[in-house]
Amino acid sequence: ILALLCTIMPSAIEDIEDMVSFDDPTLHERQSARKSIIPRSRKKKELLSNEELHTDSLIPGTQKIWMKTWGCSHNNSDGEYMAGQLAASGYKMTDDPTQADLWLLNSCTVKSPAEDHFRNSIKKAQEQQKKVVVAGCVPQAQPRMDYLKGLSIIGVQQIDRVVEVVDEAVKGHSVRLLGQKKDGGRRLGGARLDLPKIRKNPLIEIISINTGCLNACTYCKTKHARGDLASYPIEELVERARQSFQEGVCEIWLTSEDTGAYGRDIGTDLPTLLWKLVEEIPEGAMLRLGMTNPPYILEHLEEMAKILNHPRVYAFLHVPVQSASDSVLMDMKREYCIDDFKRVVDFLRDRVPGVTIATDIICGFPGETDADFQETVELVKDYRFPSLFINQFYPRPGTPAAKMEQVPAHVKKQRTKELSQLFHSYNPYDHKIGERQHVLVTEESFDAQYYVAHNKFYEQVLVPKRAEFKGMMIEVDIYEAGKHFLKGRPVEDSKPFTPSIAAPLQKGEVSGLIEVKLATELMLILMKCILYCINLK
Repeated sequence: ILALLCTIMPSAIEDIEDMVSFDDPTLHERQSARKSIIPRSRKKKELLSNEELHTDSLIPGTQKIWMKTWGCSHNNSDGEYMAGQLAASGYKMTDDPTQADLWLLNSCTVKSPAEDHFRNSIKKAQEQQKKVVVAGCVPQAQPRMDYLKGLSIIGVQQIDRVVEVVDEAVKGHSVRLLGQKKDGGRRLGGARLDLPKIRKNPLIEIISINTGCLNACTYCKTKHARGDLASYPIEELVERARQSFQEGVCEIWLTSEDTGAYGRDIGTDLPTLLWKLVEEIPEGAMLRLGMTNPPYILEHLEEMAKILNHPRVYAFLHVPVQSASDSVLMDMKREYCIDDFKRVVDFLRDRVPGVTIATDIICGFPGETDADFQETVELVKDYRFPSLFINQFYPRPGTPAAKMEQVPAHVKKQRTKELSQLFHSYNPYDHKIGERQHVLVTEESFDAQYYVAHNKFYEQVLVPKRAEFKGMMIEVDIYEAGKHFLKGRPVEDSKPFTPSIAAPLQKGEVSGLIEVKLATELMLILMKCILYCINLK
């Protein structure tokens, strides 16, 4: 390396030497000058005891940070990236908010209760004299809210600058970064995908394939924060997936505000991306698709059916219907009718046997009549969705729906209750008892009594909590079914299969730092060699 540097980098060495002037004092002159320096004695009152000197509390990069994330998997992915960058910069991420010096609150604006929790957390942090930085969709959409005054804000497309914002917040400064990322005038999907991150679950990688959407739903506040559709290039997404598998990940979630619209802004589409990603998935590892609205999946049904039938892709799709009334859908500006939704579900159920279709319903949207609501009830009775997210309508400030004539609160509550009772009146998994299935074990149950696995249809299967099962594809016999889960007994003569091509990172370990560490080490070697060459010369 030394010989190579001396041969190919003489100009670089000369440039470094030019930074030292011939008029500068010599080493001997510097030593002589030091002898003539008389230290000034500090007055007694200027002296600080060890107890009073807290230098680490003033130097950014040494504090403890607690982060709380609300909302969707896209928001969770942003949170993982922010945590990774902060940890890579020296900050210590903690699970204990009382021990933290600063709270990083990553918000969701979809529903009023989520924003209420976010606002209450800010108040609690301030009462405890904690520094606060806010992120996510709430401050992006409404940065001038009274309760956000004086707080530092990280915009949804500025998460790659979280360290800068936190550094300034630690010093007591207020910084707000809310701009959009653009390239030649074209809006980008967001921050780079190769940033350091700390996965909440080391076995699962969440990849945001695009941000924003093409719709303008009258109830949606997220649009104000995430904006119009902006997709990441296929090659960047494939590279991110490849890196994830090299770090021991065995399951990938694709997320965005509308995965079905992916690529329309950059001349490609979702099936093209999925076929490229499937090529990178190791045997036994799985890919889960995120939410897609009906309008943009309709034209890809044939290809989507083929992809969902692929052995390394979960036969699962989240398609929100919101209402079965065309009148309500029109007021929502959903850009489809109920027959479009039924066509999507009927086609996929026919072409992908056993496919799981999850959906969302809003109860009590402005103008919803009893007849409108009954159409939604009939839809649920007919399709008996195994996964159904029922939401009482909350008017979000600044949305067109907030200005419409509202359904009385007691009517909204009653409709929500009635639909919930209908949903809990049927058991979607009873027919699965007695089946033998292969399941991928990735998580621990909330009560810590079981490991959580998923079968090909992304149905939750609880299995015995044995350390050797974590991150494995195992074979089980289904012996019990609940409303939201199955229970599986491991097949005795079946051996667990490892889908990961590398050992997973430890919980809390920063992803993506292997290349950074290598580059840093090479740079240090290079600098030492250059300095050595200078000394020789």
